[in-house]
Amino acid sequence: MSVLPSCPQCQSPYTYQDGALYICPECAHEWAATADVPEAEVKPVVRDAVGKVLNDGDSVTVIKDLKVKGSSLVVKVGTKVKAIRLVDGDHDIDCRIDGIGAMQLKSEFVKKA
Repeated sequence: MSVLPSCPQCQSPYTYQDGALYICPECAHEWAATADVPEAEVKPVVRDAVGKVLNDGDSVTVIKDLKVKGSSLVVKVGTKVKAIRLVDGDHDIDCRIDGIGAMQLKSEFVKKA
């Protein structure tokens, strides 16, 4: 018999497995049963403003005028950004915009091109 992990939210030992999920009956928390993959290797899914999944190297289009902090520059609606890199943090896209330079963007202000 395998030993099931405790709930990461409430630390309850009474978890059970349902398909690909572990479920805690005390707090109703559900999480993926990725026992063979360490947590450091599990990447969060980044989605654009309309819900499409973004990947490294994708091209995106800006859907809102964005002011650049510390300058008078503005990234206009419709600006196409090529070869994005996904990073952890509040601003989850790292990119280079022609005429402005290296920036970080939030995925909620772009759509996949």
